[in-house]
Amino acid sequence: MDKYGLMCPVRKANPYRRMAKAMKTSRIADNLLERKFTEYGPRKVLLTDITYIPYNGTFAYLSTILDAYTRQVLSYVLSDSLEVDFVLETVRKLIKSHGVELTKETLIHSDQGCHYTSTSFIQLVNDKELRQSMSRKGNCWDNAPQESFFGHMKDEIDISGCTKYWEVKTKVDDWMDYYNNERYQWQLAKLSPNEYYEYISTGVYPLKGVVNEGKGQLEGPITN
Repeated sequence: MDKYGLMCPVRKANPYRRMAKAMKTSRIADNLLERKFTEYGPRKVLLTDITYIPYNGTFAYLSTILDAYTRQVLSYVLSDSLEVDFVLETVRKLIKSHGVELTKETLIHSDQGCHYTSTSFIQLVNDKELRQSMSRKGNCWDNAPQESFFGHMKDEIDISGCTKYWEVKTKVDDWMDYYNNERYQWQLAKLSPNEYYEYISTGVYPLKGVVNEGKGQLEGPITN
């Protein structure tokens, strides 16, 4: 090869694949949820997952925790790394903001990704006295509302002009605030997720006078 000036490119190992292999354990939780997303009321079923957000030739990584009943985003963390820390931080933020609303019956449901089978995640969930549930391998329908949430988010958020990580974070922060407080949904009594939680908690419908009661419709756009 030296004689003829030949070179053999060597493909470097994917660091994230190596990290995933090191993190992953054989501790797969049972599918306790069994797709019963809305049968138990608020703060009883929490869905979590990670999605990749491509920008400027690289990625940001978003971890969220979604209440399956109210569709509220209870906690989220954006990261520029796939290390397990940002997933653990998502759980810590959940406990800090909503810990008093959770019980020992609360499920936190995920796929079988390496972050959720890692020893650190399992230990954290146990320490916070939450029950862990996992989708069956390769079955996205077992976490369908979470997958749908990411799909709607990527349809609606525009990061095409973002070249810096902080620009992506600003866009994500703004959209999360809009989603929880302003994005009306038919299945939530035509309310935003935060309004719906207040409604089922107090029994007071916040849009009285805005709803056309005769036709049972809102005066304004509604999204799914």
